[in-house]
Amino acid sequence: MSTELEEIAQELRRHLAWQESDGTRVILKNPAPPAPAAAPVAPSAPVSAQAPVAAQAPARDDGPPAKTLDQVRQELGDCKRCKLCNGRTQIVYGVGNPRAELVFVGEGPGADEDAQGVPFVGKAGQLLTKMIEAMQFKRDDVYICNVVKCRPPNNRNPEADEIEACEPFLKAQLAAIRPKVIVALGKFAAQTLLRDATPITRLRGQWREYQGIPLMPTFHPAYLLRSPEEKGKAWSDLQEVMKRFGLATPKKA
Repeated sequence: MSTELEEIAQELRRHLAWQESDGTRVILKNPAPPAPAAAPVAPSAPVSAQAPVAAQAPARDDGPPAKTLDQVRQELGDCKRCKLCNGRTQIVYGVGNPRAELVFVGEGPGADEDAQGVPFVGKAGQLLTKMIEAMQFKRDDVYICNVVKCRPPNNRNPEADEIEACEPFLKAQLAAIRPKVIVALGKFAAQTLLRDATPITRLRGQWREYQGIPLMPTFHPAYLLRSPEEKGKAWSDLQEVMKRFGLATPKKA
């Protein structure tokens, strides 16, 4: 080795020794080889070209089908679910078209109804028939029933426990028919179906809804017999029902 090269080597060794004395290590490494290039990724197929995925419809639960009127009557049986059974002659279930678009719901049977087993056949029933015919329906076209199916003693108002015992059967009747419109005759029918304690004088004439079915509260025919001056208000309510069916509404019943 030439003198000049020896001097350069000695100078380098002195420099490295100084670096190490200062706490610095100088380590020479061969540079790492470059990473191999990643394999090219094939572009994903457009959505329309991919394999179809089976669509999963959400689970649907429509619940059990509604019972028929006959099935509800069979379930009612020789009902002894409340104290009204003690004084009745027979159960007064309902009468009319099982596929009626219009249903009238009253309060409870009276003496004539209890004797015949048919709702609204006494004087109040005769007036109801005239009201139905004035609306351009026939009695056989509609369905008529009551909140309670047995006559309260001396035609008194039905009591809360009696209504509670009978209400499931009223609801089942309405579910079986599924009418387009319900007319609630009087306080007990309107308040039971609407779960509303508002007096009938304030409920009447105002469209309400029961289970998605339009409901019109109005006066009970028995009340109209006692207060004939209120017939005009009841007729006004019934005219609103007629409009729902697209029927012409004469000025007087």
